[in-house]
Amino acid sequence: MLSQERLSVAQECQRAWVEVDLAALAANARQIKRLLQAPTELMAVVKADAYGHGASLVTPTLLDNGVDWLGVATVPEGIELRKQGIQAPILVLGAVNTPSLVRAMAQWELQPTLSSPKQALIFSRHLDDAPHPLPVHLMVDTGMARLGCPWEQGLEFMQFVRGLPNLQIASLYSHFAGADALDPALTQVQHHQFQTVIHQAQANGIPIPRLHLANSAATLRDQALHYDLVRVGLALYGLYPAPHLAHQIKLRPVLQVRARITLIKSLATGAGVSYGHQFIAPHPMRIAVVAIGYADGVPRRLSNQMTVIVRGQRVQQVGAITMDQLMIDISHLPDVQEGEIVTLLGEDGDQEISVDSWADTLGTISWEILCGFKHRLPRIPVD
Repeated sequence: MLSQERLSVAQECQRAWVEVDLAALAANARQIKRLLQAPTELMAVVKADAYGHGASLVTPTLLDNGVDWLGVATVPEGIELRKQGIQAPILVLGAVNTPSLVRAMAQWELQPTLSSPKQALIFSRHLDDAPHPLPVHLMVDTGMARLGCPWEQGLEFMQFVRGLPNLQIASLYSHFAGADALDPALTQVQHHQFQTVIHQAQANGIPIPRLHLANSAATLRDQALHYDLVRVGLALYGLYPAPHLAHQIKLRPVLQVRARITLIKSLATGAGVSYGHQFIAPHPMRIAVVAIGYADGVPRRLSNQMTVIVRGQRVQQVGAITMDQLMIDISHLPDVQEGEIVTLLGEDGDQEISVDSWADTLGTISWEILCGFKHRLPRIPVD
């Protein structure tokens, strides 16, 4: 059963919400930090509203528990954190090419990722009024085929940026395409190519203050991949990038999703439920309407495939999930009433529904599930 503390927190919300367990988040950050050997630093990736957890909500806890850097995808994400009073260094992981955003980054002390000489020129030319050179992070593509200059051109790229005014190289980095795979072959190739660029820089007297390569999977996989900084997202939020990495440390899921029952009704044998009557009552049933749907981030493809938890017991969802509501079979729970709380993801009693279970059912990844919960679901801190 849900604790009285959780019930009291839930009273603040009328229909559905996301609970964010700040104690679990803090514990995850401390555990990951303990994997790192000094002076390796920890970057928390808080892009996409901290993977759906609420960036403004979780960032102070992360910074209080060993996080040194923050990573965002866009300039507005970084500005929003600065407006919250966050002073930690912030790396913008996405590509920026417009003069207005260049100036905004300088104004808000955000640090860009540069992937090409053309992009570096745009930054250099539009920072003449900046009071000091802007720290920039040079990315080389070692096999992701996304951002970054080709690794074979890494030395030339570093030399080019080093000769530009208004820019100061802050780091060299790359990104793994398959660090979560059982077979380490691709990771080893990418690591070798990254090392080649590093050796070329050293041989040509180019100082690189910071090197970073590891995402969550690489951080858990091998200390040799840590370098000066690791960029951790999913693991901080209590999920493993792959099952075979779960033995490294014990993580606690941070996000839980709950909603209220708004109506209870009885169905006769043969009654259809929801759009298209994808479910037909095989016998007299008692169903509950729950005030959450696909507009909140519950995938419609989970219709008739998911369970929820009510009063510590598993309950089957029935019928097509609708925009704002879904239906569950409570025939075996005759005393359940309107207003009671339903757990869609998370724990209730000795039962737990994981993000990974949704992802496995849908043939997707846990990252997509986390990022799918919409902003009309309030994020409620639970500590």
